[in-house]
Amino acid sequence: MCLGVPGEVTDVHGLRATVDFWGVEKEVRLDTVDAPVEPGDYILNHVGFALRRIPEDEIDETMALYESFMDGDPDDMLTEDVMDEIEAGGSIPAEAGLPSDPSDEEPADADDAEDLLEELDIDV
Repeated sequence: MCLGVPGEVTDVHGLRATVDFWGVEKEVRLDTVDAPVEPGDYILNHVGFALRRIPEDEIDETMALYESFMDGDPDDMLTEDVMDEIEAGGSIPAEAGLPSDPSDEEPADADDAEDLLEELDIDV
């Protein structure tokens, strides 16, 4: 099962962002996100990649839904998956091969985003 977890963007640096997931901060790639993000925005993250920016009018409902998962039975598979995704070690996948200087970064294009979404079997 592919699971995306929402988080709040606290800092953006090139194609990377620092995102707060209920007090757990992680670095997330922005190559495949569907819209530009800035600090204060919320994104849906999957394995270190921002898949979409959560529209402002959906943030409260989305966060409440995920919080209900986290407050649920710890033996529930969905609750376990959400917690595992939040607590997963590492941040940006090692194979990402990001340049050390953000000015050298080449943004992903629509084909790159479509390829990743197809690979993850996500229909947007």
